[in-house]
Amino acid sequence: QVQLVESGGGLVQAGGSLRLSCVASRSFFAISAMGWYRQAPGKQRELVAHITNGGSTAYADAVKGRFTISRDTARNTVLLQMDSLKPEDTAVYYCSAHYFGSDYWGQGTQVTVSS
Repeated sequence: QVQLVESGGGLVQAGGSLRLSCVASRSFFAISAMGWYRQAPGKQRELVAHITNGGSTAYADAVKGRFTISRDTARNTVLLQMDSLKPEDTAVYYCSAHYFGSDYWGQGTQVTVSS
């Protein structure tokens, strides 16, 4: 199993920045991929960005050029730097890990962007 603990959400004005952090209970070398998803009220959960244990990254079109996913392997931490935030980025953001064929989720952190 993998436990994930997110932090860094909050309220920010449009155009501002936030950085989300997710600490995993296992080494990244045992986790094949980690990602950030988000779910807005009344909408399905969607992928925002993900990073493999080889360091390859991928982003949703809606966040390309504004969000950056990275990792600190020494601290088993994955980060999501969010710049130029828009009101439509408002959602609960979840960290995920793919570990031995199963997906694990954090508890979620609220991001609210005011116009």
